[in-house]
Amino acid sequence: PKRMIVLSIGYDLSDFPGRDYEKDKVCKELSNLGKDDFRSLSMVLYSRKFPSGTFEQVSQLVNEVVSLTEDCCAEGADPNCYDTRTSALSIKSCESDSPFPVHPGTAECCTEEGLERKLCMAVLKHQPQEFPTYVEPTNDEICEAFRKDPKQFADQFIYEYSINYGQAPLPLLVSYVKSYLSMVGSCCTSSSPTVCFLKERLQIKHLSLLTVMSNRICSQYVAYGKEKSRLSHLIKLAQKAPTADMGDVLPLAEDVTNILSKCCESTSEDCMAKELPEHTVKICDNLSTKNSKFEDCCQEKTPMDIFVCTYFMPAAQPPELPAVELPTNKEVCDKESTKATDQYIFELSRRTHIPEVFLTTVLEPTLISLGECCDSEDSTTCFNTKGPLLKKELSSFIEKGQDMCADYSENTFTEYKKKLAERLRAKLPDATPTDLADLVDKRSDFASKCCSINSPPLYCNSQVGAFNSLLTTGYS
Repeated sequence: PKRMIVLSIGYDLSDFPGRDYEKDKVCKELSNLGKDDFRSLSMVLYSRKFPSGTFEQVSQLVNEVVSLTEDCCAEGADPNCYDTRTSALSIKSCESDSPFPVHPGTAECCTEEGLERKLCMAVLKHQPQEFPTYVEPTNDEICEAFRKDPKQFADQFIYEYSINYGQAPLPLLVSYVKSYLSMVGSCCTSSSPTVCFLKERLQIKHLSLLTVMSNRICSQYVAYGKEKSRLSHLIKLAQKAPTADMGDVLPLAEDVTNILSKCCESTSEDCMAKELPEHTVKICDNLSTKNSKFEDCCQEKTPMDIFVCTYFMPAAQPPELPAVELPTNKEVCDKESTKATDQYIFELSRRTHIPEVFLTTVLEPTLISLGECCDSEDSTTCFNTKGPLLKKELSSFIEKGQDMCADYSENTFTEYKKKLAERLRAKLPDATPTDLADLVDKRSDFASKCCSINSPPLYCNSQVGAFNSLLTTGYS
C-alpha cells in the first residue's frame, strides 16, 4: 500500500488534523485492503510499535481495532461510533488489568484525559531492538504449523518478524511479510515443498536482505539521531579507509545519513531499494582505490551485496601518522561551520583502532566541554586550560578501549577468549581460577557485543560504565 493507515486509539496518531479526517482515512484503508489485509497490516503496525508486548497482548489489541473499525465504518453506523469506541479503548488501556501492551511512559499519559491522553500515547516509542532474536523454523516446522492453523501461523509470524525488524521502513516490512506468507502458502500446499522453498527463497532473497539491512541501519539512525549518525558513519568510513582523504569520506557519510532521514520513515515502498544502490556506486567511486577490501566488495554481483560487504568490512590497520591536535577555540566556536570538528573526528578515527561506539561515546562530552569555552569570558585561556586535560582523558580512554578489544576482530571468538585468558592471567597472577574465568566471561561477552565495527549504540553506550569497572577490576 502506498499510504499506511493511522489508527487513532491513542497508539498511532500522526498528522492529526481532526477526528473525522482520521476516521475517514482508516475507513478508506479498510475498504481498500479488505478485512484480512487490514488485519495483517494492523498486526505489523502494533507488533513493531510494542516490541515488548506479548503475542497475546498484541493480538488482543489488533482484534479490538479491527472490530471497532469494521463496526464504525459500516454503512449507517452512529457518527460518534469511532470517537466513542477509540476513547473507550484508550481508557481500557490505562486500567491496571489492561489486556493490551504498554510503553514505558504509559502511566504518565494515563494521568491525562481525552484527546490529550491519546496524543501523549501516540508519541511514546520503544527503543530499537538491537539484538534480533527471530530464528526461522525448519521447512517441516513451518508447514506443520501452517497446516494446523494458517491464520494463527500468519499472525504469529507477522508478530515475531515485526518485533525483531520493526525499524525497517513500514512499506518494506509489509512487502516482505506478504511475500514470505505467500511463499509459505504456495510451498506448504506443493507436492514438493523442499524444492519450492529453495526456489521461492531465492526469489525473495533480495527483499529479505534489504529488510534486514534497513532495520540495522535505521535502528542506529533512530538511536543516534541525524547529526550523531552522520559522525558515526564518518568514523566508520575513516577507519575502513584510513588512507583516504576527508573529501572522499565525508560526502559518503552525509549521503547515507540523508538516505536514512528520507527512507526510514518513508511511506514509499521503493525508497531504500532505489537509494542504497545509488549510494554503493558512490562508495565504489570514492574508496575502491583506497583499500583493496573495498575493491573486492565492489566486484560483488548486486548493489545490495556490495552494500552488505562494505557495511560489515572491518576497520583497517591505521597508518603511522603524527598525533592529531584538538581543533582551536576559533574553529570550535565558529557556529557557521562544522568543518574543523569533522576534520578532527576524521583524523582521530583513522588513527584509532577501536570501535565507533567507543569513539562516539568519548568524543561527545569532549567536544561539548570544549564548546563550553566559547561562552566563557576568555575562551582562549579556557581552551588552553581544558585542552591538555581533555586530550589526556581521551588518550587514556582510547588506550583502555584498544586493550579491551585487543585481538577481537582478528580472531575467532574461541581464539579470542583463549588469548584474553592468557593476558588476564599474566596481569592478575593472584586471581583464583574461578575469578579469572568469571572475568574472561564478562570481558568476552562485552567484546562480542561492543567490539565489532557495527556494535549497537544504545546497548554499548549504556555499557561504558560497566566497561570502565571491568577495566578497573582487570587491572587493580
